[in-house]
Amino acid sequence: MSAQQKMSPATALVVLASGALFGFGLSLSTMVRPEIVLGFLRFQDWGLMLVMGGAVVVTLVAYQLAPRLLGRPLLGGYFHQHVSAWNRDTLQGAALFGVGWGLCGVCPGPAIAGLGTGNTDLLWALGGIAAGALAQGLRASRG
Repeated sequence: MSAQQKMSPATALVVLASGALFGFGLSLSTMVRPEIVLGFLRFQDWGLMLVMGGAVVVTLVAYQLAPRLLGRPLLGGYFHQHVSAWNRDTLQGAALFGVGWGLCGVCPGPAIAGLGTGNTDLLWALGGIAAGALAQGLRASRG
């Protein structure tokens, strides 16, 4: 969906429900608690490995089966593949994301979901994420 197209009410409802389900899943799996994530990253807690592994398997199956079982996406449009391009910016962004995740145990989705649990300390992490995104946007716009 391009920026000029308006989202239908049905699509907006599905997006809202999907986001709520995703946030609930993050909260239920304790991925919104940075100390749990850091325990996983230190190889002290393997529970999140099961959560992430399960998510990867479900995603792979859905991406393989959905185009075969459905003629087109349920909300319109068509199935297509995004060609990934590995370049210096992708590598630097991935490295910076990994360092940030390793230092504080937070990435954007769980940080936003964690605010719903009352963990206002996550605002610091979200501020850092926003500052990094702004810096990248300014850098990219220069050339």
